Amino acid sequence: MGKRLHKSVGDETVVDVSEKDGIRSLHLGSDAIQSSMRIKDPYELVLGYSRCLFAFLLLREPPREMVMIGLGGGSIPKFIHRHIPETRCTTIELLPQIIAVARSMFCLPPDDERLKVIQGDGAAYITNMVEPVDAILLDAFGPNGIAESLSTEAFFGLCHDRLTADGVLLVNLWGSDPKFNAYVDRLSRAFDSRILCVPARQKGNVAALCFKRNYHNPTWASLTERATELEQRYPLEFREFVSDLARMNVHNERRLII
Repeated sequence: MGKRLHKSVGDETVVDVSEKDGIRSLHLGSDAIQSSMRIKDPYELVLGYSRCLFAFLLLREPPREMVMIGLGGGSIPKFIHRHIPETRCTTIELLPQIIAVARSMFCLPPDDERLKVIQGDGAAYITNMVEPVDAILLDAFGPNGIAESLSTEAFFGLCHDRLTADGVLLVNLWGSDPKFNAYVDRLSRAFDSRILCVPARQKGNVAALCFKRNYHNPTWASLTERATELEQRYPLEFREFVSDLARMNVHNERRLII
């Protein structure tokens, strides 16, 4: 951990903020980094996993309505707010002190018509949703990993049911977690095997992209063409995401199998 800038304790959770080499980071009770921000460019997605989650745009247009569980430093909602104007993002965060830190130290904008942050329980929020959304993003790591209530097969199935017909569930996983394969199996069953894993080049994280509809095994050529177009719109390395898809997913020389 770099130089400590802030520490708060609530509900037995320690929230630390550190700074090193121009990067400000959020920690929850350990040196593990939960979220990071480049001070000179607060809207950049510094951590590799947060960029990889957007690989789903290789297969579909940006969502109109998105629900995110877990705020952290607010990197992903900030990026959406700045770069994807067609998306309205509602983020649910359990700990009020994290919301306060994201707003005071990580440049999270105030709520408006496209950005809303709600303090509450993410599993309960998904359970009580009435209208389906185009995307759900689960990024709710705590000091001890993913909360059990957010990682059961029943909950993943509930997320499936809360999505629109062409919706997508995005999940941040830790590759070395002893339960990693179990999580992937649960997601695969909930989404009828329509799941892709994108490993972050920064060690550890894997973005699981789970699709409600079939995308009919897109060709590498079509994915590369789409990636080139997306790189003109967003500051993300989509052509590298295409290469990364070949590392953990079924494919042949011509197509990605999904």
